[in-house]
Amino acid sequence: MDHTDKRYHAYLHILQEELIPAMGCTEPIAIAYAAAKARQVLGSLPDLVLIEASDNIIKNVKSVVVPNTGNLRGIEASAVAGIVAGDADKILEVISSVNEDERAKIKQFLESREVKVRRSNSGLTFDLTVTLFSGGSKACVRISHFHTHIVSITKDDKIIYQSRDCDRIKAPGLTDRSMMNVTDILEFAGSVDLSHVEDLLQRQIDYNTRIAEEGLRGNWGANIGSVLLDIWGNDIKVRAKALAAAGSDARMSGCELPVVIVSGSGNQGITASVPVIEFAKELGVDKETLFRALIVSNLVTIHQKTSIGRLSAYCGAVSAGIGAGAGIAWLHGGRFKEVAHTIVNALAIVSGIICDGAKPSCAAKIAFSVEAGILGFYMYQKGKQFYGGDGIVTKGVENTIANIGRLGRDGMRETDKEIIRIMMGD
Repeated sequence: MDHTDKRYHAYLHILQEELIPAMGCTEPIAIAYAAAKARQVLGSLPDLVLIEASDNIIKNVKSVVVPNTGNLRGIEASAVAGIVAGDADKILEVISSVNEDERAKIKQFLESREVKVRRSNSGLTFDLTVTLFSGGSKACVRISHFHTHIVSITKDDKIIYQSRDCDRIKAPGLTDRSMMNVTDILEFAGSVDLSHVEDLLQRQIDYNTRIAEEGLRGNWGANIGSVLLDIWGNDIKVRAKALAAAGSDARMSGCELPVVIVSGSGNQGITASVPVIEFAKELGVDKETLFRALIVSNLVTIHQKTSIGRLSAYCGAVSAGIGAGAGIAWLHGGRFKEVAHTIVNALAIVSGIICDGAKPSCAAKIAFSVEAGILGFYMYQKGKQFYGGDGIVTKGVENTIANIGRLGRDGMRETDKEIIRIMMGD
C-alpha cells in the first residue's frame, strides 16, 4: 500500500486511536475519568454525587473490581475513586497513582456522603453523566459513544465545553472505519513503515505480556490460565490461550497493572495480542514479523467490532480471539486465503457467546475464543473449512463479517435487554 494512499493514513490513525493504555476494566475507569474531570471543574469535594449511566455500562461495572480501591466494586466506588484520588489528565489511567491514605478516604467518602445511580434514558448504548453538587454549586461531565469522548462539561448550568456532535447516534470523533476490509488490512500490514507504529506495538507487547504473566503468578479470579496449563500442559496451543485468560483474570480482579486496549476493551487488547506474542516466541520469528502479525490481529479485531458497536450482547472476546487467529495465520506465512478462511472458520464456531458484563468468567470466554481462532487456522492447514450456507456463514469473508455485525448489532438487541434485566433482578 502506497504511503501516500488515504487508506494507509486511515489505518495508522485507527491504530493510534485504539491502542491506548488503560488500568482496570474500561467502563468503571470511564466513570472514574468523568468523575475526576467533574471534581476538577467543581474545585472541591462534593456533598452529593449523581451518576447516570446507560444499561451496558451498568452491566460492565456491576461485578468487576475497581483497581487501587482495596477491592471495591461497582459504579459508586468507580466514581468516588475518581473524585477523591483521580487525576483526570491521565485519562484511562486516572486512578493509577492512588495511595493508601487515598484508599481510606475513598471508603470514608462512600460511608459518609450520598452517591446516587440512575439509568440513562438517552437511548445511547454508551452514555455516562456524572454530576457533583457542593452547596449551591454543581459540575457536570458527560461522556458518550466511547470511553474517552467527553461531549459536554458544565458548571452551575453554564456550558464550559460542548461537542458539536454530542447528540449524534453514531460515534463521532474517530476515523471512519467503514472502509476497512481484510484485503486492505493485510496489504497495510505488509507495507507499513514500522517506525510509524513501533512504539504503539512495543507498548502493547510489554504491558499485555506483563499482566498475563502476573495472572499466572498470582491468585486472580478463577485462575483459568493456571487450570488450563495444569490440565492440558504447556503446549503452545494451550499456553497461548492460558496466558490471555490469565491476563483477563488479573484485570477483572483489580490488578493495578495497565493494559493496551483494543476497541475500547482491555480484555480484547489482551486477547488480540498475547496469543500472537506467544506463537511468535514459539516460532522464533523476528520482531518485524511479530509487529506485522499484531497489526493484522488488532485491525481484524477492530474491523469485526466496527459494525457491532463498542458494547453489545455479543462477546467482544470472540472478535479478538478471531483477530488473534488471523495474526497467528500471518506468523505461519499465511496471507489472504489463509487469514480469510481462519476468520470464517472461527466465526462459525464461537459467534454465539454472549456478553453478560465484566467479571472473572470473561477469562474462560477468552480461552475458548482464542481456541476457536487457532482451530480455524489449523482447519484450513488440514484442508478443512466451513462453507457458505453453513448457518450464518456465507461466501466471502467480508459477507460473513457483515452477517456477524448484523447479529451482534440488531439480532442480539433484545438479548442484551434480557441479560440486563436478569442481572438487575428485574
